[in-house]
Order: sequence, then structure tokens, then C-alpha cells
Amino acid sequence: MAAPQDLMTTPNTPGGMLSARPKHAERRGCRRCKITQLMRIRPSDPERDHFEDIRGSVSVSRTGVYFQSSEASYEVGMRLFVTMPYAKEASAMSHEYLAEVVRREPLPNGLFGVGFKILMELGLQRGFNVAYPGPRK
Repeated sequence: MAAPQDLMTTPNTPGGMLSARPKHAERRGCRRCKITQLMRIRPSDPERDHFEDIRGSVSVSRTGVYFQSSEASYEVGMRLFVTMPYAKEASAMSHEYLAEVVRREPLPNGLFGVGFKILMELGLQRGFNVAYPGPRK
């Protein structure tokens, strides 16, 4: 008997029999989770027009993120700086990553579906306000 996971990934044939061949091969190396995480996205190339896109993710894996955006400037191969999780609070601790757009598709709702893969972590981004205490006595 087939495991429940096999039944979900195996397409039905017209006679009701299960086919052992999937319609297409899965190319993702990591599983995806459908979570919403706020991100700040901007192009890393100074030659490109600058934009800052603050969006929530649709699905996330260890190596990539998929989200929807109204920004039309995304192109496959474009390098991005991505800060996530993003928060405006001064005490927020977020990570910044270098990423590359691997997917861009127009959606029926007028937005674009964008997927990027994470190339490397650039470091921890700490936002904090430091007041100059003045000279020591």
C-alpha cells in the first residue's frame, strides 16, 4: 500500500489507477514552508534604478524565498540585498543576505511572483540608537 505522501504526489490516471510516473520532476532541494515573514528587498547593483520593496514571503525554504510584489523591476539573474526578518524597531536584530532572482512570473491579480535563492549571509543587522554620552569625567 502507498504511503499518504506518495498518494499526494502521484497523479491519477483516467481509469482510477495510480501512475508511478510524476508529471514533472521536483527541482527544489529543500522543502518549503508557507509562512509570512516580512522582508526588505533592494537591488545590490548600484547601476540599476534603486527601489526598496518591503514584502511578506509566501513560502520559505532554507535556500530560497517566494513572494508577490507590485515592483516590476525584478529580473531573473538580478542580485538583491535582502533583510529578514525585517522590523523598523531600533532594537530589531535582522540578518542581511545576498540573493539572486531565479523566478519572475506575472500573476492574475496584477502582481508579480518572484523567487530568489540565497547566495550568502552578509551578517547580522542591528538597529539601535546610540546617544553620545559626552566626555568622561
